[in-house]
Amino acid sequence: KKGQVSLRIYNVAGQLVRILVDRELNAGSYMEEWKGLNDDGKKVASGVYFYRLEAGTFESVKKMVLLR
Repeated sequence: KKGQVSLRIYNVAGQLVRILVDRELNAGSYMEEWKGLNDDGKKVASGVYFYRLEAGTFESVKKMVLLR
């Protein structure tokens, strides 16, 4: 069903790096690509980052590695 969706990228210090999605979406499958930029459009360093996905009552945090 339709609901609020949030997809955010954080660094290992827990600081918000980028908001990829923050809007209401219909049910379905979606794909988002993070190009290694912060919210100011500047490249971030290679390293470990975390993404947090929230959709309705669903919440998930996963680790990822950015390699340049």
